[in-house]
Amino acid sequence: MSEYPNVRFITSANRREQFVQDAGDEVAVAGRSNAGKSSAINAITQRRGLAKTSKRPGATRLINFFELQPGRRLVDLPGYGYAAVAGEMRRHWGQLIDAYFGSRRSLRGVIVVMDIRHPLMEHDVAMLELASARAVPVHILLTKADKLGRGAASAAVAHVRRELGPGATVQAFSAMAGTGLAEARGVLGRWLSGRLAPTGPQKETPVGPAEPTGED
Repeated sequence: MSEYPNVRFITSANRREQFVQDAGDEVAVAGRSNAGKSSAINAITQRRGLAKTSKRPGATRLINFFELQPGRRLVDLPGYGYAAVAGEMRRHWGQLIDAYFGSRRSLRGVIVVMDIRHPLMEHDVAMLELASARAVPVHILLTKADKLGRGAASAAVAHVRRELGPGATVQAFSAMAGTGLAEARGVLGRWLSGRLAPTGPQKETPVGPAEPTGED
């Protein structure tokens, strides 16, 4: 049974005035376009189609607010780094995300989604810096772990942990194979209940062998 059986879409925001009331607790999910952000949200909430997936990167153009439980929300931020999006739209996304981070007192943490094969790209680092400037806890999902073998996936996780040090927690994740779902849900639950995820040394996340699957 889903931990959030009554999850529902609240609203989409194209500007700051359209954000939901800044009360309660919320966790934001950010990530590069085509990194599997929408698939991760759907897998974690166990609600297929909650966040819209698309074969075309850059589909999330607004900030989408979802209620998980009364007073507890998940916030889907626009995907970043998609070069084919017009410059004016990219600037608007940047301003919208800046407005979100600069105003939300209810923000308890940020889940940053990165493709495990291409982590810590320029826009990923910028997102981490934005969260750090707000002193907001960060948890990184290295998605599409099913695309790599066990050794390669574990090495990728270890590399990102070394690069970031104690500033963020990191795990392997695959919406397709179910890798890391319990760990990701645990972090989300702790943040929404007011308990931060640990920032000390982390145990390695077991990563299964790669399986032939579709894209997240």
